[in-house]
Amino acid sequence: MIIPEIIYSTAANRCARCHKGKIFEKNNPYSFKGPFEMRECCSECDLKYEREPGFFYGALYVSYALMSGIFIIWFFTDLLWIHMEAVNLAILVVSSMLVLFPVVLRSARIIWLNFFIRYNKKYA
Repeated sequence: MIIPEIIYSTAANRCARCHKGKIFEKNNPYSFKGPFEMRECCSECDLKYEREPGFFYGALYVSYALMSGIFIIWFFTDLLWIHMEAVNLAILVVSSMLVLFPVVLRSARIIWLNFFIRYNKKYA
């Protein structure tokens, strides 16, 4: 199944092809020393992550979708249960997006990589 493989790869910071090697140097997205530094290739299966220059520009679309999902969740939560003023809701949405930005950026890159590379048991 494809969806559980993508979820595992994204949550565990693992290679899309072998699920063993790490994609980012550090597991902590909130680290002050290089939280977005990616490895050139997988340490286990030698998969080159950046297939061409600018490959991860497409991850911006995934990041946009994830951030839109955060906005939609806050909007419906406010609409159905909280009933805040618009300014307070905007402050809450923007602050939560700023806090979750490192996680969303890393997740978007891993999801984008999973669009093009599938898990292969031969490399596992």
